[in-house]
Amino acid sequence: MSGMQTNLHAQGDKLVIENVQDCTPIAEYTKARQREGHHGSSEMRLAASLPLVMVEKYCNDNNISFTEWSANKEHIKRMLNDPALAHFRVWPGKV
Repeated sequence: MSGMQTNLHAQGDKLVIENVQDCTPIAEYTKARQREGHHGSSEMRLAASLPLVMVEKYCNDNNISFTEWSANKEHIKRMLNDPALAHFRVWPGKV
């Protein structure tokens, strides 16, 4: 479901790496899961399905690595509770 594509662009003497991803299928998937109530049990909830490009943008904006993002629950909570990313949420409760 990733669908991530990496593009390389030459800008003068610099090489720019751009990752793009169509996030619509992920948003539709999470919307269907939420509508059907398929968000797991009280012991293991499926809170969201975040597109990789959104996680990468968060890491770039906060100057952290993916390893730091995945090891620090505060970063994940911040993304899961971000109203701008609500269309990727499955379980609607606050994390």
